[in-house]
Amino acid sequence: MKQEKLGKEAITSSLAMLEGWTLEDDGLAIAKSFKFKGFGDAFAFMSESAEAAERLNHHPEWFNVYNRVDVRLTTHSSGGVTALDFRLAEAMEKAARER
Repeated sequence: MKQEKLGKEAITSSLAMLEGWTLEDDGLAIAKSFKFKGFGDAFAFMSESAEAAERLNHHPEWFNVYNRVDVRLTTHSSGGVTALDFRLAEAMEKAARER
C-alpha cells in the first residue's frame, strides 16, 4: 500500500511529539543522532530497530560508529516523509529508552 506524503504542517506537528528528531533541509526526510553508553547498547538498539523495521516493511538509512547511530527516515516510494516514517521513529525511540 502506497503511503501518502505528509505536508510540512503535519510533519511539524508530528516532530513536536518526538524529542531530537528534525526535518532535513530538503524536507524529504526526518533524522536523529542517537548516542549510547557503548557499542553494545548501540548494537542492541539497532537490532531492536531492525526488527521493528521488518514488521513495518520500512527500512531506515543509518550509520553507526561505536556508540552513535545516525538515522534518516524517508519513504522513497512516496518521495518524502509519511506516517510510516513516524511509526518507525516511535519504535526507535522505544528501543533507545530501553538502553
